[in-house]
Amino acid sequence: MNTSDSHLLDGSVGTQTIHVDTFRGMVSIQDDNVLSEWNGIVDYKNALLAVKLFSKMACVLVKMDPAAFPSLNDITQAVGKQASGHYPPTRGLTYTVLPNRIKNLAQYGVPVKDLCRAVPTYFARQQKEGTAGAMDPDSCSELQLLSFMGLSICGEIPGL
Repeated sequence: MNTSDSHLLDGSVGTQTIHVDTFRGMVSIQDDNVLSEWNGIVDYKNALLAVKLFSKMACVLVKMDPAAFPSLNDITQAVGKQASGHYPPTRGLTYTVLPNRIKNLAQYGVPVKDLCRAVPTYFARQQKEGTAGAMDPDSCSELQLLSFMGLSICGEIPGL
């Protein structure tokens, strides 16, 4: 099943377009919010989130914690509806960018390779609950997935 939808997000200046491919276990997101434009891929089969941050001109890969992320079924159900609070808000997740650049994007599949083509790509590690307060808030990019999940990607990206 393939599902797509575009909708306005609360408090943002722009729209978010989400395409769900349940057969491949992939969700692609295009968020054109002028304050924090980003594109992303959620690869449920490999438990991987890839985010291209336009403000930093870099990609960040994250190993997903299945207990913390909405399921593919949750996202499929939310797409097509104005996700208006039918889903309980999850706690925001915070990730810290690691300093080593990823050299071989092909190992993560064509969608990730295409998303991150021509920009430096790094891994980020999920912060343990309660430790995110030590992060410099100015180093964070705030992302929202539909209306029920917030992500923060924090830390200095080398070379920028």
